[in-house]
Amino acid sequence: MSGLRLLAAAATPGLRRAVFGGDDDLDEGGLRAALALSEAGDLGGRSDTWCCAPSQAAIQTAGALGHDDPVVDKALADPDYGTWTRLGLGDVAGAEPFGLQAWLTDPCAAPHGGESLAAVRLRAGTWLDRQAGLRVVAVAHPVLVRAMLTHALGLPDDAVWQLDVAPLSLTRLTHRSGRWHLHLPPAG
Repeated sequence: MSGLRLLAAAATPGLRRAVFGGDDDLDEGGLRAALALSEAGDLGGRSDTWCCAPSQAAIQTAGALGHDDPVVDKALADPDYGTWTRLGLGDVAGAEPFGLQAWLTDPCAAPHGGESLAAVRLRAGTWLDRQAGLRVVAVAHPVLVRAMLTHALGLPDDAVWQLDVAPLSLTRLTHRSGRWHLHLPPAG
């Protein structure tokens, strides 16, 4: 049995404004929330390895939690949003409504010239499956956590939009009998 904890990176200005991609530092509220989580103690158990996306938000989240030297893994990177990078959702909706609609409804669409959701899920799922048998905490952008969860649970690619992953949310997966299991611990 293995234990994998998926920790969504703390909030950034871009995340709060629904901006596609970018590499923002944590905002003041995100940093305070990460530090408060650190003071609250345990993230659910011992882990051998901390990994994180190559983004400032993921690296700074790990650092705020006392892990200043996590393994930075490109497979955990935010999606490549192509020409939409650093644009707000409203801006894209106004300029490319049909492209945005295609991207939201067709997991294979990549109207921005970057990665499709299907490609993001494949990348995230491949990384996830390599962690079977290991004890890892992975810090990544919420959309990457969504993609890993759709893979782990065997959901269709478009189910990524049915999962809400808040900044600093912690999801635990275990791997046994050849498949991933979502672990929901008791409250308190």
